[in-house]
Amino acid sequence: MTTDTKQAAAPVKALLGRKLGMTQAWDNDGRVVPLTVVQVGTNVVTQVRTEEVDGYTAAQIGFGEIDARRITKPLAGHFEKAGVTPRRHLVEVRTSDADSFELGQELTADVFEVGDSVDVSGNTKGKGFAGVMKRHGFGGGPASHGAHKIHRKPGSIGACATPGRIFKGLRMAGRMGNVRRTVQNLKIFGVDTEKGLLLITGAVPGPKNAIVLVRNSVKGA
Repeated sequence: MTTDTKQAAAPVKALLGRKLGMTQAWDNDGRVVPLTVVQVGTNVVTQVRTEEVDGYTAAQIGFGEIDARRITKPLAGHFEKAGVTPRRHLVEVRTSDADSFELGQELTADVFEVGDSVDVSGNTKGKGFAGVMKRHGFGGGPASHGAHKIHRKPGSIGACATPGRIFKGLRMAGRMGNVRRTVQNLKIFGVDTEKGLLLITGAVPGPKNAIVLVRNSVKGA
């Protein structure tokens, strides 16, 4: 379960969905618009946080069904209290109008309308272990003139006796990708309520079938 930690001043609309891939369409001016297709299906409200009980206001929503035999007993009780079938993915979204949500309430694609500005959050594609040229865009060493096996190396990583250590945060080789990212101010190009699909302009984080959170834009268009 993930948490949107920013307290929104305005009411929040949010849905969890699965990124199906990308396509394209043409707008009214005949320009090609790249689109990401997100399948939101039916989300349900599994918990409502209140200021009196929890110290903040938020709504927890669930997406994707899962066999009841594959969840823990605490989660089973959690879903039973909400009066919903078990859900595979949960997210908690802080909002100032949490009292407008009800346990077991179903949320579908029609939460959003064409033209709405949204932020989409998800985990980026994992690239595995990568060197400094791919991970950070370093220029690498000389390519010729007697250069010996230093073509893609980072070069010096610090001084010698002073300070005698490597400072934290130095850009080096390591795991690349698979981090939480949010793309802001994308537009809803189309809504298919029957199929539970959202068509969002531009690209969103993650590979195909990744779980993403679509919410109304924090900064606005």
